[in-house]
Amino acid sequence: MPESVASEVVSAMVGGMFSASALYPLEVLKTRMQAESKPSNKKSSNPQENNNSTDSVTNNNNNNTDSSNDDDDDEIESGGGGGKQQSLKHQYSQAATEGMSAYASLMYQHEGGIPPFYAGVGTSAVQSATEKALYFFAYTFFKNGYVNLTGSSNIGTISNLILGCMAEWAHLPVTLPIDCVTTAIQTDDKNRGAFVLLGNILSEKGIGGFYKGIQAYTVLCLKPAIQYTVYEQVKKMVLATRRVNNAAVVGGGGRKVVDESLSAAEAFFLGMVARVIATMLTYPYLRAKVMLQSTYGNAKVKPTIPQMISEQISEGGVWGLYQGIGPELTRGVFSAALMMMVKERIGVMVRELIDGREQQQLQQQRSNHGR
Repeated sequence: MPESVASEVVSAMVGGMFSASALYPLEVLKTRMQAESKPSNKKSSNPQENNNSTDSVTNNNNNNTDSSNDDDDDEIESGGGGGKQQSLKHQYSQAATEGMSAYASLMYQHEGGIPPFYAGVGTSAVQSATEKALYFFAYTFFKNGYVNLTGSSNIGTISNLILGCMAEWAHLPVTLPIDCVTTAIQTDDKNRGAFVLLGNILSEKGIGGFYKGIQAYTVLCLKPAIQYTVYEQVKKMVLATRRVNNAAVVGGGGRKVVDESLSAAEAFFLGMVARVIATMLTYPYLRAKVMLQSTYGNAKVKPTIPQMISEQISEGGVWGLYQGIGPELTRGVFSAALMMMVKERIGVMVRELIDGREQQQLQQQRSNHGR
């Protein structure tokens, strides 16, 4: 029997909004740490970075002039406000390599406590709810179409991956602009708000500005595909094992217990495992997407994804590819686990509601025929 599109969409939407809001501070940390890059004196394609490099050289010259004083404080003051800003930027870049606790402590100390950790939470909740709802709408639609076309409800791993990739690309025209605005809010050091940043993106880059980083989705489309394929395939095995055990109970004279859904604990644990696998395989491209939306957002000439990955390796080795993986895994794992747990439970309730209405209509039709 084809899956109910309504149950999948409603449960995914509620689960996505709940998990995104509950774990939002980790989302902010993850995005900020991914966007950080090591300070460098070399010319960059980003004009802002070139300005920073110039400021850095100026500050160094000033410091060399005053070095006879042997006073570090005087050296910092000689650079003026630009020197202090450059020093703080360096602290953030260094903290990003040390871990999320160091970065969170620096944010708390220099940005006014708790509020920065919730900047853009409303936009993120809308983005997550929309993304999950559209993804599962498309995925269920494609899945039901595949079942109707092939006549088999047994979907293999490769077919699941292809359906997942198609579903991911289906929602990007709507959700990527929201994601771009959310990233801008999280990485904006002037706290200008969603509408101001939205207007800036539109005035500077036009509609194309909302699709910065879309090239990374040639690989990133595999992330939800891998995650939900792992989840669905293992879920099938768990439910198949449960049916075998139920049949054995019936054969032994016991009472058959029918349960075609995962428990909350099973869905939570399985969601965690699936997210870890998907994240580790696609994370370098996820970081590249964030850097294209923030660090290289206003650059006239942007590096390609392979060039960015090569630069990250040259600056920090393999670890450079996975900078910010701590909060991403922590947030992502618990977000996926919470979402799948809530989705599984709400999905059961929606299906029961739909089935109950169908049964009620069927009984009413029978009673009408009886008359």
